[in-house]
Amino acid sequence: MVESPKFDVFLAHNSVDKPQVRAIAEELRKRGLKPWLDEEQIMVGDSIPRKVQEGLIQSPVAAFFIGTSGFGKFQETWELDALIMLCYQNNVRIIPILLPGVDSLPDELVFLRGRRYLQFCQSVDETEPLKELVQAITTTVQPLEKEAKRPLSSLQVFEFEVVTVDVQSRLLGLSSKVTLNRSHGQARYFTENLGNKIALDLVAIPGGKFLMGTEDEEIERLCKEYDEKWFRREKPQHEVTVQPFFMGKYPVTQAQWKAIASRADLKVERDLDPNPAYFESREDSDRRPVEQICWEEAVEFCQRLSKLTGKEYRLPSEAEWEYACRAGTITPFHFGETIGTNLANYKGTDWEDEGKVYPGNYGRGLKGIFRKQTTPVGYFKVANNFGLYDMHGNVWEWCEDDGHDNYQGAPTDGSAWLSGESNYKVVHGGSWGFVPHFCRSAFRYGNTRGNRSYFIGFRVVCVVPRTT
Repeated sequence: MVESPKFDVFLAHNSVDKPQVRAIAEELRKRGLKPWLDEEQIMVGDSIPRKVQEGLIQSPVAAFFIGTSGFGKFQETWELDALIMLCYQNNVRIIPILLPGVDSLPDELVFLRGRRYLQFCQSVDETEPLKELVQAITTTVQPLEKEAKRPLSSLQVFEFEVVTVDVQSRLLGLSSKVTLNRSHGQARYFTENLGNKIALDLVAIPGGKFLMGTEDEEIERLCKEYDEKWFRREKPQHEVTVQPFFMGKYPVTQAQWKAIASRADLKVERDLDPNPAYFESREDSDRRPVEQICWEEAVEFCQRLSKLTGKEYRLPSEAEWEYACRAGTITPFHFGETIGTNLANYKGTDWEDEGKVYPGNYGRGLKGIFRKQTTPVGYFKVANNFGLYDMHGNVWEWCEDDGHDNYQGAPTDGSAWLSGESNYKVVHGGSWGFVPHFCRSAFRYGNTRGNRSYFIGFRVVCVVPRTT
């Protein structure tokens, strides 16, 4: 059961317009509404991005106030794109509001184009605009499906729980525990029937922009802390625009793999072993991710799935994978600044390799357990803001891209970075056998395309056909 919204409206604004927005918030309260206003909801020591994300998800409506300075510096950053992305993903209705002195919507705020806006001409206590605002907030509007053609007739909706970690109390020495903050999300999906009652769920991922990789200062800190240079693969940090797509709700399971691999009639280029997984003899193996799959075999699976369904399936690009994993967050994990083995399947104990000891915890997080095997997909029952599960840990996931030492010259349109007949392919996400810093959203790893490992699996992407 989904909880009722905690707030009636989220108030997004430039800090220079705070007095006017504060006055409107007070007028809304007089009319029995509960607005989300940053100065009231973000306490000293709180993670600002996390609190903003939580407040937005807990509000059915977001009012974007445009003053004479627009959104200021915030307007020019990818953080605004992340906020808009969360609105679309969680069906939060956007209401543009022009403050006194503004006559029209700024051209650069493209996400507001075509929307009817409210306008305060002289002051923010004008009766008619306030009346319209209250009506807009309190009127339930059913979200409309996009008119763009999709590779399916309709989408279903599912609800999920989102968890973020809060290490502030531990940081201040007030507690030895890590606090978990819980909220709820909603996403759209469709299901492919693979036969024999085996289904594959594909979640709608909205298009948007994000910063891919890691900033230089953080990279150098990580290199120093772990005495490794491999974090420099994550530079330079760069903005990427990603088109909408559908992505597997979970990594491909052993049951899903078998359903397609056993279909010789769907063969495109190569035969597939229906039972390749190392962990295939467990009681719950059908629900565990398939592993010991090389890159070419994962591609063959996608080709067969395309042949079966008539849709275009493939592996995700690196950009799509990181974008989907982050789901609008800017922290090392979509859970926040750290991670725990109560949230994901990775090696939560120290790992010694060639005389170096890599810790089983990350940042201010706690060490945990080492399960020494995969877990069934969705085992932890918590998703990211897009509704995707197991993006951190369990199995590394193959991407379409060739391996590169860093992001110099990388595409900025979300496409795969291919450089010819490379024998090296990228994987993301970490796995059950690796310590947590490998599980970071931005971490890049790789392997030869013919390698089979019980650490590596994959998930699929279904392409949304463009209409332009």
